[in-house]
Amino acid sequence: MASDDPAAAEPGDWPDGPPGGTDVLVAELYSELRGIARREHYRAGSPMTLQTTALIGEAYLKLRRRDAWHDRTHFLACAATAMRHVLVDAARARLRGKRTQPDDWAATAVAGPASDLQIVKLNDALKQLTDVDPELARIVDCRFFAGYDDEETAAILGISDRTVRRKWTRARAWIHAEMAAD
Repeated sequence: MASDDPAAAEPGDWPDGPPGGTDVLVAELYSELRGIARREHYRAGSPMTLQTTALIGEAYLKLRRRDAWHDRTHFLACAATAMRHVLVDAARARLRGKRTQPDDWAATAVAGPASDLQIVKLNDALKQLTDVDPELARIVDCRFFAGYDDEETAAILGISDRTVRRKWTRARAWIHAEMAAD
């Protein structure tokens, strides 16, 4: 018997979306969303980056357009991707703003252009990786952005954890080479 609590549902329990929709799901999984947002905020590294709560709110605005979540894991993976998109959009906006402002070393030091540039480069590399090998890109989303371990990623993608480890190593090497090439 399936529980009415969306956070307790097992994979595949939501053929028609989560009970109560995205709003209820966000409320039930808020602590996990905060963990993902904290990780994303830390990885972004820029002091001008959205705070954790604001990042969750912006991701929510992207997520509420859709209610077709297969399960809890699918929702959290999509939330991590939405947070990445929000951070990339914010980094691009800051980079655009710097191009139109006069050179000011203090503003540049505070905003962290290297961090913004790295976020944009990472996003561009992931887009290229998606074109080359979509499964590698999904592994990066699960491992890096959603924070899942090998076993969780393997369960989500329906492959062995050994395959995840092997492909994770390959994906990291590919992204590193792409980012270094720029």
